[in-house]
Amino acid sequence: MLPTWDEALDAIEADDEPMHVLSFGDQVDPKGVLGGTDRADHLIRHYLTKYLTKSIAETCEAGNQRQKDHADRMLEALRYEPCSPTCPNWLRYGVQPKNAHPGQAPGRCRGKAHKAEHLGYPGRRVLVSRKWSNKTLTDHRADRRAWALEALGLSATENVDPNRYTWKPVRPGDPDLPPLGQRLLAAIADRQRWRELLAEHQARQEAPDLSATTEGRAA
Repeated sequence: MLPTWDEALDAIEADDEPMHVLSFGDQVDPKGVLGGTDRADHLIRHYLTKYLTKSIAETCEAGNQRQKDHADRMLEALRYEPCSPTCPNWLRYGVQPKNAHPGQAPGRCRGKAHKAEHLGYPGRRVLVSRKWSNKTLTDHRADRRAWALEALGLSATENVDPNRYTWKPVRPGDPDLPPLGQRLLAAIADRQRWRELLAEHQARQEAPDLSATTEGRAA
């Protein structure tokens, strides 16, 4: 019987070397940042979030036949390489995948890593977020949503009654439905109002404290 996933992990020794190593050269540019400082908050919320959301929905397209052939060869190779602990391709290495179940076979994993549309991504990946701030892209979006709601005077944690509203499809000719142009103008006005409120809130946060009782200043 093949060893289980946990048994295979326990068998790894401290001196064992990886089977494959891929290196892109020197990529480290360390910068000192103290936790809890304004600088750390700026780097995590602005810099990382900027690159996390940069072109992650677009794949790299082949520009010629040579690049297409290269992508096809890579796709075929990755078809049989493990993509995660639960990937059936671990069977090729004599190890049961994590949470193994009947019917699994190498080359038949449905993970995104084995699909052509997910071979290449420009920009940064969500994995960078987990390494730096222990948050995923969904976590960052939730933080931004909570900040915006609080700035607008709304609660980000209040449980909303799902039965608070009743949603029904609007039929053509409904007298309660405003014209399309009016609805678009109303949506634009709402968005402008939200932006103005957020800008005012951010300006108040960034305004310098000129109080005569500020710590470290003489009255």
